[in-house]
Amino acid sequence: MTAKAAQRFLNRELSWLEFNGRVLEEARDPANPLLERVRFQCIFHSNLDEFFMVRVAALHHRIAEGDPEPDRAGLAPAMQLQAVLEKAQAQRAEAARLFRDELLPALAAARLKIVPPADMTRAQRDHLDWYFANEVYPVLTPIAVDEEHPFPHLPGLAVNLAVLLRPPGEAKAGLRLALVQVPGRLPGLVRLPDGSALFFCWLSDVIRDRLAVLFAGYRVEEVAEFRLTRDAEFEFDDEGARDYLSQLESKLRQRRVARPVRIEYEEGMSAGMLERIRKGLEVEEAALFPVRGPLDPRPLLALTEISGYDELRYRPQPPVLPPAFVEERTIFDVIREGDLLLHHPYDSFEPMIELLRCAAEDPDVLAVKQILYRTSGAGSPVLQALLGAAERGKQVTVLMELTARFDEERNIGWARDLEQAGAHVLYGLSGLKTHAKIALVVRREPDGIRRYVHFGTGNYNEKTARVYTDFGLLTANDEFGQDASGFFNTITGYSEAPLFNRLIMAPIGMREAILGMIRREADRARSGQRSGILAKMNSLVDPAIIEELYAASAAGVAIRLNVRGICCLRPGVPGLSENIRVISIVDRYLEHSRAFVFQNGGEVEVLLSSADWMPRNLDRRVELLVPLLDGRVRDRIIGALEAQFSDNRKSRLLLPDGTYQRLSPGKSQPFRVQEELYRRAAAERDRLQSSPQGRFVPLERGE
Repeated sequence: MTAKAAQRFLNRELSWLEFNGRVLEEARDPANPLLERVRFQCIFHSNLDEFFMVRVAALHHRIAEGDPEPDRAGLAPAMQLQAVLEKAQAQRAEAARLFRDELLPALAAARLKIVPPADMTRAQRDHLDWYFANEVYPVLTPIAVDEEHPFPHLPGLAVNLAVLLRPPGEAKAGLRLALVQVPGRLPGLVRLPDGSALFFCWLSDVIRDRLAVLFAGYRVEEVAEFRLTRDAEFEFDDEGARDYLSQLESKLRQRRVARPVRIEYEEGMSAGMLERIRKGLEVEEAALFPVRGPLDPRPLLALTEISGYDELRYRPQPPVLPPAFVEERTIFDVIREGDLLLHHPYDSFEPMIELLRCAAEDPDVLAVKQILYRTSGAGSPVLQALLGAAERGKQVTVLMELTARFDEERNIGWARDLEQAGAHVLYGLSGLKTHAKIALVVRREPDGIRRYVHFGTGNYNEKTARVYTDFGLLTANDEFGQDASGFFNTITGYSEAPLFNRLIMAPIGMREAILGMIRREADRARSGQRSGILAKMNSLVDPAIIEELYAASAAGVAIRLNVRGICCLRPGVPGLSENIRVISIVDRYLEHSRAFVFQNGGEVEVLLSSADWMPRNLDRRVELLVPLLDGRVRDRIIGALEAQFSDNRKSRLLLPDGTYQRLSPGKSQPFRVQEELYRRAAAERDRLQSSPQGRFVPLERGE
């Protein structure tokens, strides 16, 4: 890797940390409602936990294997790890300062007080004595650590109390170490007796103030908290596996005992206690992160759900039922009339659920086929509809992607439930993760068999559909129906990928199609024709696509990219990418949709996709890229993507050095795109509600 080549790319891991820094920036922003700032604080910490469990763990693997190969930015694994740890530690320290100096006082001013033990009243202490004795003490298990009791296995992400104890009559040299895990099944914040405000305290404080009950006869010399983050990245080889589920379950058990990649510890912990813990867990000093503040702020999410504090939250924005559903017709009638675009969370996810419900109940529906990657868990209406369809004897085929990271155990349980109901459940293709979002309903109608298809950019999860921005297409177009059947036949049987009418599939053909469309724009620009690329995605990492974008920029193509998270492309570099502008929007809803617009000499092409522009999506996953045929649908996608480049409230501009500059209205009118897109959806709903031609009613089930 030459120095010149390294100047063309940003490091993936540092780019991700920049994204999480933008999340933390929302927690810092005093313009956001207080409880939403608290929510962003918790999201920041959850994101960082997963980053260590997966990406930092992967760097450790490469270093352990002696891999010296630098990335495209010119950083070898050891250099990446050092840079990542330094940046992550700085962000973690800033998050702790933010909580301590800004959020905690603001919560107290809003009558939501987290009380330290020293400030508790007698009544509050008495209440905690009762709570500890009746609810906490029966769950606790103090563990001795000495020559006869080796350091125990400790679960990842749990808070532990390290306790130094002095036995009766022994000198300092005889201090004993014991560990007490803070129970994860109990609320991390404990409600105290009500007064003029809502009072809470940390569960860890409840326990540490009453350790004498656990260690009768010993004197507590020191108490400090620590927390492990374990390696959660595992290599999964399904080649020749006799039982896919059993092998995956075995891997999940291994994850629980994997080596720690980070130890967060209370800043005041003594050097002697810290060294005993470090040696006991067999980690290097670089894995130690001192923290001044709560080690696990995630219990603060409970505060964001408390009723009666609506002024501290975003104004409610209930999803809008799309205008097509203004009369009492079945979902099949509506879709047959023309393609329908759902833009979540502004549009309701209910039409997708209704399609599956009607498919389960309608006697004319013969088969339902669907790919499931992440669902909402117990009570999921999507899964309930599939179970109902199978129980009614319909041919139900579900490809359940078991290896959706951190949802594996939930997906295994649902796969078994579907099988017991009579569904045919598959677990993916050998060596590939199935990430496409597609559902197919086959129905017998008077004029023959008709297929109803849903393509999406997000998961079939009605909960995340209220907080993630995603696109979904409902269509009865026969070309799409034929392609959907061919796609499912390919992934469920021995059929090779067909010559699709419209669909483009990864890992067969999608990379080539994307590169071809970018090259076509460059050719259009060179010949003086209309050209331009407008694209939205979660991550941009693929080096071949980045190089092609650089070439298109050099040819004069105006390229605008909305990349929420990782972006390894350097925009605005003279002679390389001066025609490329990259923004990232972090706001109330997680920007999750993937959509692409190519000007193509005036014959505009608009596509939706389940795939980001990353090697894993294009080469190691089953994904779909869907061209949009309906002019109204295309125009709505283009309008939404264009509006995002007018955002001057929540948009950040990527600079050539990899940092981001927050945009501000200045003298312009403030414009926040997520508010505008909801306003548009609600305005259309209100227009139709007052229209004499129709009335807004709930969907009716198919007979």
